[in-house]
Amino acid sequence: MKKMYVWTTLGLACVMAVGSAYAATDQQSKMGICNADAKTKELKGEERKKFMSECLSAKPAAAASAPEADTTQQNKMKTCNADAKTKELKGEERKKFMSECLKAK
Repeated sequence: MKKMYVWTTLGLACVMAVGSAYAATDQQSKMGICNADAKTKELKGEERKKFMSECLSAKPAAAASAPEADTTQQNKMKTCNADAKTKELKGEERKKFMSECLKAK
């Protein structure tokens, strides 16, 4: 009986850890997207703070309106574009960076 209790407790701990890790990853993803959008819009100071607050607190769009695969690819594109712009990449250098960035994420 004692072994069963230990295994049940360990199982529940694992499930809770995976669930919280997924939530953290989701929030981190949202933070990355909001940061990329703020960079693209070249927001600074109070304007950026307000934008970030609204972006991070916004509820996700309904799943029926945008398939998850499309949304993920769009998010990758936004993030990679913002990174390329920050690095001031142009021409072939930008193409190579974008290709590698979109494959890596």
